[in-house]
Amino acid sequence: MTVHPSLQTSVDAWTHSVEAISELVAPLVEGEWNRATECPGWSVRDVVSHVIGLETEMLGDPRPIHSLPRDLFHVTDELSRYMEVQVDVRRCHTAPEMTSELEYTVIRRSRQLRNEKRSPDTLVRGPLGGAEVTLERALLLRAFDVWVHEQDLRRALGRPGNLDSPGAHVARDVLLHGLPKIVAKLAAAPAHSTVVLDVTGPVEFMRTVRVDAEGRATLDGSVSLGPTVTLSMDWETYVRLSCGRVRPEAVADQLKTDGDLDLAQAILRNFSLTP
Repeated sequence: MTVHPSLQTSVDAWTHSVEAISELVAPLVEGEWNRATECPGWSVRDVVSHVIGLETEMLGDPRPIHSLPRDLFHVTDELSRYMEVQVDVRRCHTAPEMTSELEYTVIRRSRQLRNEKRSPDTLVRGPLGGAEVTLERALLLRAFDVWVHEQDLRRALGRPGNLDSPGAHVARDVLLHGLPKIVAKLAAAPAHSTVVLDVTGPVEFMRTVRVDAEGRATLDGSVSLGPTVTLSMDWETYVRLSCGRVRPEAVADQLKTDGDLDLAQAILRNFSLTP
């Protein structure tokens, strides 16, 4: 094994999820590739195209030279425009072309990861074309992204599963990392407030965000007595909300809020962490 130990968790999670995606889409007939997902404007084909596109960029392949149509309502900024190029260029691809390219890309990336000899702190191109990040961060984000898109595909195809896979645990840690910012900065929770997140289901946890006198927030696993707000939901609802797949009002029957209702609503309005 040539992968550095600190990279192995992300590599294992990525491998598990990307292989699951390959198995999911391999038997699909042409029409099933056009099913809508919860990603605005994206079909099953588009989600798979996005995964292929970003993995080829991680391989160092040149980006396609492609002009986007002007009527893509979901393309609203430079980041979404950047991501859309790899998607739109494949919208004319057939099912066999999609599965073949996905399989070939997975083989190439797996080989690259097996032979990875760079240190975890090596700076590499960011997965979304932005500023450079460490190799460790880049692989973590790819593991997270691929698992989230695996779940997008499963919901679109009616094939639930892998909600407790290695990628799910990577996703939990990535999403929780952004929770203090949501509470203290985006929702403007007052000083000395505490917000408890209680998540049940295949990945179960309870975390408390504490805002200090200077407005800085920290996250820990201790139980808070008499918190300002308690948000309770199941794991899949947490993922869908945190990844911007649904609005809070669409899953209101799967949410329970206690305490300061205004603060709870402010947190939920700012709950999405992904582009």
